[in-house]
Amino acid sequence: MLLTITTTATPEAPATDLGFLLQKHPDRAQSFEQSFGTAHVFYPEATEERCTAALLLEVDPQALLRTRTSVSTPDFALAQYVNDRPFATSSLFTVALGRVFRSALKGDCRARPELVTTPLPLELRLPAVPCRAGADKARALFEPLGWRVTAEPVPLDPGLPDWGDSHYLSLTLTGEQVLSEALSHLYVLLPAMDGNKHYWVDRTEIDKLLRAGGLRVTDPEAETTEEDPDTEAGSRWLARHPERAWITRRYLNRRATYVRTALARLAEADDVAEDEGVDDPSLEEAPVVTPEGEERPPSLAEQRAGAVLAVLRAEGVSSVLDLGCGSGALLTKLVADPTLERVTGVDVDTVSLQMAHRRTCRGCAPGNRRHRNLFADAEGTREKGTRPPRPDLLVGSAVYRDARFAGHDAIVLMEVVEHLDPARLPALEETVFASARPRIVVVTTPNAEYNVHYEGLADGAFRHADHRFEWNRAEFTLWADGVAERNGYTVRYLPVGPEDPTTGSPTQMGVFTR
Repeated sequence: MLLTITTTATPEAPATDLGFLLQKHPDRAQSFEQSFGTAHVFYPEATEERCTAALLLEVDPQALLRTRTSVSTPDFALAQYVNDRPFATSSLFTVALGRVFRSALKGDCRARPELVTTPLPLELRLPAVPCRAGADKARALFEPLGWRVTAEPVPLDPGLPDWGDSHYLSLTLTGEQVLSEALSHLYVLLPAMDGNKHYWVDRTEIDKLLRAGGLRVTDPEAETTEEDPDTEAGSRWLARHPERAWITRRYLNRRATYVRTALARLAEADDVAEDEGVDDPSLEEAPVVTPEGEERPPSLAEQRAGAVLAVLRAEGVSSVLDLGCGSGALLTKLVADPTLERVTGVDVDTVSLQMAHRRTCRGCAPGNRRHRNLFADAEGTREKGTRPPRPDLLVGSAVYRDARFAGHDAIVLMEVVEHLDPARLPALEETVFASARPRIVVVTTPNAEYNVHYEGLADGAFRHADHRFEWNRAEFTLWADGVAERNGYTVRYLPVGPEDPTTGSPTQMGVFTR
């Protein structure tokens, strides 16, 4: 992971004054040990006309693995080595940034205090930034802050151009900025673009976000951690940002209670509606109550999960596999259902499984003998007929046959198929309907016809940046009927969410019965 910060001389000061602000001498290369690797600071060039400082983070996968205490299976150990952490500018990098440049983030420069509030001609370069929302979102995040943004997608393989682009961007930011604010922009926006943090998000993250966003935190109960940069730039840039709701949700890992608290405090700083950006389907916790005491209707995500549960109960299933379970939104409801004797969650993303583990294992002491590992073994050890205290969580893919998927009464694919390239749908069909062959398969997917009801969604645009397609009702019916006929199933269709007489419901559901 690499960041370079370049500045040029101004009439008031030489470019090497950058060293005073960063409190790192241009003539020295320095290393700073982190719990997950080593951060290096050095200057590739340092003249009075032009000066560049580089922050290079080398991630040690073994050191990162040693910080984990609750998981130890071979699947998870392998995931520590086969991932993007050695090069992608993720939350690991922002933690190192906050520690190594802590004084610069706070705007502390005793040797040259006049430099702290002086805008400098800056160029920030990051060769690999994860951003599934794409280059347009990167520009929407940085341009309102005064940056000129160059965001170029990184190809999956330069030697195989037909593979297309990855979800990483080569990002260059140029503009005249106060250095402390420039670093605070990176500290907040990089993890928001990534959307995942390598550590557990608790309420202290709210204060870290607000401080880095330029607000002075005066909460007497506020706590700090060693990862908190304690910035107090006072610019209130986050409160004034047009994407503040999106940034807050992503930075706080969509923890609904924390998001609402942070947005309310940002609203106080910039006189905006407190609930702006709060009513989001991804915030799946208790129903929101309006100031008048009226309960808001359940979100589409809650209606979708409720519809899936209703189908499973009506079909009398006793074991369910949630394929593509993500962070566990449906799993938390499945494990609470006393009619289910066996619940399994499967996802290809280990970070999502970690979140699912935390959501479904609340209140289960790690030392308890019944406390389950994050990734269950292929062969279960549970006594037949006993209900598990927690679900089995497996690393796996919907497009690869897996013996562990067999033996369940039902498989649920809730908002999964649209994340696959159309060319992979036959593989999914083979995995679920031909190989695992449960008695019941439940598939939900967005109804593209309903998208006209979403304000701000352009014609032909998808609801989510990672969607590869979105079917209308006829297209979904054509695919589902073909799958059912080829594999010995019947299928019926149910609407989910408010139904419009012209466009149908926002979510369409297919229930396959073998």
